[in-house]
Amino acid sequence: MRTFRIGGIHPAENKFAAGKKIKTAAIPKQVVIPLAHYIGTPADPIVKRGDVVMVGQMIGQASGFISANVHSSVSGKVVKMDVQLDASGYKRPAVFIEVEGDEWLETIDRTPDIKRECTLSKQEIVDKIKAAGIVGLGGATFPAHVKLMPPPGKKAEVLIINAVECESYLTCDHQLMLEHAEEILVGVTILMKALEVNRAIIGIENNKKDAIQLFKKLAVNYKGIEVETLKVQYPQGGEKQLIDALLRRQVPSGTIPVEVGAVVQNVATTYAVYEAVQKNKPMIERVMTITGKDAPSPGNYRVRLGTYLSSVVEEAGGIPEGTGKIVGGGPMMGRSLMNLNIPMAKGSSGVVFIREAESIRKPVKNCIRCTKCVTVCPMGLEPYLLMAQSERNMWPEMETNRTMDCIECGSCSYTCPSNRPLLDYIRFGKSTVGGIIRSRTSK
Repeated sequence: MRTFRIGGIHPAENKFAAGKKIKTAAIPKQVVIPLAHYIGTPADPIVKRGDVVMVGQMIGQASGFISANVHSSVSGKVVKMDVQLDASGYKRPAVFIEVEGDEWLETIDRTPDIKRECTLSKQEIVDKIKAAGIVGLGGATFPAHVKLMPPPGKKAEVLIINAVECESYLTCDHQLMLEHAEEILVGVTILMKALEVNRAIIGIENNKKDAIQLFKKLAVNYKGIEVETLKVQYPQGGEKQLIDALLRRQVPSGTIPVEVGAVVQNVATTYAVYEAVQKNKPMIERVMTITGKDAPSPGNYRVRLGTYLSSVVEEAGGIPEGTGKIVGGGPMMGRSLMNLNIPMAKGSSGVVFIREAESIRKPVKNCIRCTKCVTVCPMGLEPYLLMAQSERNMWPEMETNRTMDCIECGSCSYTCPSNRPLLDYIRFGKSTVGGIIRSRTSK
């Protein structure tokens, strides 16, 4: 059974919400829809206070190449344009909407019928995905249409669908696959047409046997689509790791997957593409996981964008007693949340409750040169060295030692016997080096 060849770990899976059917969360009385859900430039607002909007109506227009449209997830009145704290603790521009009913744009097909045939051209597909504001839902939230437009001289050979969901605790992608497999497969064919490729591989880890069986059964009806079973290994959901696992190709440092002929899209993104292209439904909601070892009701919830996480958590039974930390996303790559008064964004994949005893950092000790962090790094870096250079503000040396290649998976910190905050220092150093590189190239 295949997996990627460099580094990796296998944390406890803790998939408590596996097999729990997707529940539709209640529509709140007010939503706060961020205009920056994703990597890139925030969208420009095209509504103002007092405007009445419908579900699916565009309220923010993409303001650059790496940008995405934003749509209203509810119907009601725009009460103000203001800033709102996001999951990372930064203030972002947002649209505040008071909910009045649930009126959808008539152009959106809300029937459950599966529409398999797509007669649109490559460019029409890309335009629809762009108009719908679809971004990568696996974590990076990179605008999906950009991946379908390779740089001049580059050509995709194969489409890879990331159905790995390697993060501990999270099960939203798994459940989406079980409940919407056919729509996802249609979405794969649409992406293949947009990329003009004849081959697609859906990579699924072996802890999702029911999804593997279902997709292998259905994929025989779709030409060019393969389903590959992968060994459970974190962080296999990383683009470069998944490409290595499935194609045995290494993406060179500083380049993108299309350099080795591959384009990777997340399985939830693929479902969103189906809804956008076949149902005219923009990105207004997504499935997320609410879970934890003591969570009263671990589950998978379909939530309208802009809903406060506190509202969804309350619906899932509230914060369990003895919680020491609440993480937005998975425990490995997610971020600790200061509070739950944070709006649901396109990249919100889950809320995980961590017990107090497990959330307390252990005392940091000296590095014992065991090289465990080097062994598990999936990018072949030297985390102990990068941390030391970050501590000493050695930015040129960090750049030379490829800190920008770090995918921030946390494998180094997870495995360190001295409890050293490797990722914290590397992340800070990477951010600083990235700023230096941008200022240098903009001159």
